[in-house]
Amino acid sequence: MTDTLTNSATTAAATTYSVAQERKIVTAIPGPISAALQERRRAVVSDGVSSMLPVYIAKANGAILVDVDGNQFIDLGAGIGVTTIGHTETSVVAAAIEQSQDFIHTLFTVTPYEEYVRVAELLAEHTPGNFPKKSVLINSGAEAVENGVKIARKYTGRRAVAVLDHAYHGRTVLTMAMNYKAMPYATGYGPLASDVYHAPSSYPYHDGLTGSEAAARTIAYLDKVIGASDLACLVVEPIQGEGGFMVPADGYLPALQEWCTKNGVVMIADEIQSGMARSGKYYASEHFGWIPDLVLSAKGIAGGFPLAAVTGRAEIMDASQPGGLGGTFGGNPVSCAAAIAVFEAIDANNLLGEAQRIERSLTAGLTALKNKYDIIGEIRGHGAMMAIELVQPGTGDTTKAPNAAAVSAISTYAGQHGVLLLTAGTYGNVLRFLPSLALSDALIVDALSVIDDAMAAL
Repeated sequence: MTDTLTNSATTAAATTYSVAQERKIVTAIPGPISAALQERRRAVVSDGVSSMLPVYIAKANGAILVDVDGNQFIDLGAGIGVTTIGHTETSVVAAAIEQSQDFIHTLFTVTPYEEYVRVAELLAEHTPGNFPKKSVLINSGAEAVENGVKIARKYTGRRAVAVLDHAYHGRTVLTMAMNYKAMPYATGYGPLASDVYHAPSSYPYHDGLTGSEAAARTIAYLDKVIGASDLACLVVEPIQGEGGFMVPADGYLPALQEWCTKNGVVMIADEIQSGMARSGKYYASEHFGWIPDLVLSAKGIAGGFPLAAVTGRAEIMDASQPGGLGGTFGGNPVSCAAAIAVFEAIDANNLLGEAQRIERSLTAGLTALKNKYDIIGEIRGHGAMMAIELVQPGTGDTTKAPNAAAVSAISTYAGQHGVLLLTAGTYGNVLRFLPSLALSDALIVDALSVIDDAMAAL
């Protein structure tokens, strides 16, 4: 019976969710049905919940979004890095359907199930470091950050939390204090959580420092402003997401880990956006030779189903007393089944190689644009996590003055012409490319042609 259900679920996934992988605009943007839905939304959805592109999605598959008016968009955002292996990927949909037919919820802390254990095994296998690891599964990226900090404080008995300039870690009470930008994430929501400190980061395009120089600057701050004896953890995105996809200088992250280990500080990799094959490695930390103490996973881990994890050294993870970790929906069996399918798809379909292919194709196309338009100051990133920083004309090699207006105009133009393009950066001057690994080279060429037109129209 199980085989019959599995085959039925796989067939349903393959037939129901297929969408032609092409850009197609058939109405004004937004179309009339989306516009009507927007009016309904205004009456019942908080203004605090905003949307970049007010088109309402009816279907999605691969790298294409289809709105309620029949317009098809090349999705370069993947739900901000969530649908890494592609929208409605067949094996993920089939796994979720099959698990839903078995059971949907019991709560692991009441009556456990194998799917949770298997996800923890896969995380132990694929996160950086060859040592015993354990995990706790939760619901979201911000919840992973909160639990990572909580675990580090319990293990060390210390109070202080350090993060880096340009960081983004979430919208909860603790994580909004950990963000670099106040607006819109923290403005008016105070008082903020205490004992959170912001240290200088590595931003090679602007600071010109080597990895060792940047690390020395960060460590000096940690030593002098906080003091190692009070510092529980240092939380770092190996590639900073909302900050603008900043890639640190070589040697920076291992130097910080060396200092943390020497001083009994737990160093935490926030891989919520950069993990799960997105960068061309399972975890972006691997690009930098960094083996963190704890790793935070979310977003792409379950193909669109809500799931997150804290994974790390067993002795740190076991510092919490029984009952100190967990939650009602953390490690939901349907989400876990989807996550297992994601891990299997990454290996079976060579998705690390696909991320590397996307990096090569995007880099070639973006380099051609940079040679054409001097507002592109830098191209950076790894895998399917690439960005361009836009500057004022003629300043790319001098002041590198931010050009947020160009970013806004280009993203708006792209949306009107069938390309969903995310913005980022502390100063709002970064365009980020965060597509699914299902994005073809043909769609990359098409999307970049729209961006080329947008830049030409400035």
